[in-house]
Amino acid sequence: MFTPDERSRLRTEMLEDAANDGRISAAAITGSAAASREDRWSDIDLAFGIGNAAELPNVLSDWTARMYSKYRALHHLDVQSGAWIYRVFLLPSTLQVDLAFVPATEFRALAPTFRLVFGIAQPPQHFPAPQPEGIIGVAWLYALHARSCIARGNLWQAEYMISGIRDQALALTCLHHGLPAVHGRGLDQLPSHVISPFEDSLVRQLDAAELSRAFRVVMQELRSAIRNSDKALAERLQEALTHLTEISH
Repeated sequence: MFTPDERSRLRTEMLEDAANDGRISAAAITGSAAASREDRWSDIDLAFGIGNAAELPNVLSDWTARMYSKYRALHHLDVQSGAWIYRVFLLPSTLQVDLAFVPATEFRALAPTFRLVFGIAQPPQHFPAPQPEGIIGVAWLYALHARSCIARGNLWQAEYMISGIRDQALALTCLHHGLPAVHGRGLDQLPSHVISPFEDSLVRQLDAAELSRAFRVVMQELRSAIRNSDKALAERLQEALTHLTEISH
């Protein structure tokens, strides 16, 4: 297990390496460290602006090789968003290192958690919060599949779908309370009286009766979350969403 001191040392080394890489025109610390909210479990999040966009593939390749040779990375994965490439590494110490690469013309703060270390950043362009309509759509899609999975006896898949409904309902609830709605970041900040009713939507065992019970509970919480987000849409969906649970048992 990595220590905070080890994490700090590695981050300093990587920033020094970036400053000595002539192809990197700017660097920033992102994530919890940028907001002075690091704890024992925080990872390393760095963002790099590449002066010549044509060099980005080479920079990415060289830094990947460095992560494997110098820091003994075990594996990595890529997440792409617009012009940004996020390469996420797992080190033997279980430390996660997120390195983001983007042409200098797009190097900017995408969230409040951005602290420029060197170079120039473009004006911030924070991502907007997810829209309730999309979350609601994913929720009723999970609900349709939960119903059919229970009816077909696909118990594991049904549990997966019920969990998906709960995730979307909780995301709506976070939005309603002005909290982060992505990746569960706001869940532990919800008031206990708001989140505690969701506990009964957890599936306790894999049988049709229990899945149907959890399904009814989570649908009740979903309908409430939709009402809080969009009353007009809630009225349009009310009959269909209620009918789903009426015929699932």
